[in-house]
Amino acid sequence: MNTIIWMIQSVLAFMFGMAGIVKLSMPKSKVEDRIDWAKEYSGPTIMFIGTFELLGALGLILPMALHILPVLTPVAASALVLLMLLAIPTHFRRKEYRDIRLNVLLLFVAAFIAFMRYQ
Repeated sequence: MNTIIWMIQSVLAFMFGMAGIVKLSMPKSKVEDRIDWAKEYSGPTIMFIGTFELLGALGLILPMALHILPVLTPVAASALVLLMLLAIPTHFRRKEYRDIRLNVLLLFVAAFIAFMRYQ
């Protein structure tokens, strides 16, 4: 079971890591071309979200892999649950229902990781 959880963690970390890197590495205008909701937010807000995603991705993997404060892994997963809970109303307001489905999926996967790693 631990191997399956590690695989799920890795995929989740990859998804959030890539999303964070996109938001942090591109100018706001390029991010807006790729992500519609970015037009409603300032550059620093987008950078904050990208940083949050990237740190969450690193937090899913590094603490347990390095055996340094492994309790941070479920904390990171819980923080990503919170991020998804905040993203859903934004997509709902914008009628981006396809994105909501992805947010809900990521929310449940992150919640599963948090639950399994708190034990």
